[in-house]
Amino acid sequence: MLSSEEVAGVMAHELAHVKNRDTLIMTITATMAGALSMLASFAMFFGGGRNNPLGIVGVILMMIMAPLAASLVQMAISRTREFGADAGGAEICGQPLWFATALEKMENAARRIDNRTAETNPATAHVFIVNPLHAHRVDNLFSTHLKTAERIGRLREMARDRGESAGPWE
Repeated sequence: MLSSEEVAGVMAHELAHVKNRDTLIMTITATMAGALSMLASFAMFFGGGRNNPLGIVGVILMMIMAPLAASLVQMAISRTREFGADAGGAEICGQPLWFATALEKMENAARRIDNRTAETNPATAHVFIVNPLHAHRVDNLFSTHLKTAERIGRLREMARDRGESAGPWE
């Protein structure tokens, strides 16, 4: 579905993730989020004694809020890393519009195709270039992906700044 230039743009985007050590950053972030969630769970079992000023309600709130906060931080980092990979990929291949048109095509395909595997296991959504989840769409606050239109807009702006024609999309 993608032209060879668009595939080059996608590959440049992925190489930018490697160059920026995004996998390492996200692994550390996920580990810290998991550790925080685990500590919150331990609080229920080991911190619920008589001397706890928060009481059982405070411990339960901590068990709910700590993993939620950790997940929000993880998603925010994931989103910023995508913008960095978009810009880095544009620099690697020298053509921001190649990846912009690839994103547009992939977004359109993702809207038409139900990815049952991703829908039943949304925890895998972050490994896709565009958000594969749409059948039971929830608030974008919990999305690991940026809005594709915003990413495309930034790439087109980069192309304009470089003096390139944005093509037939404008």
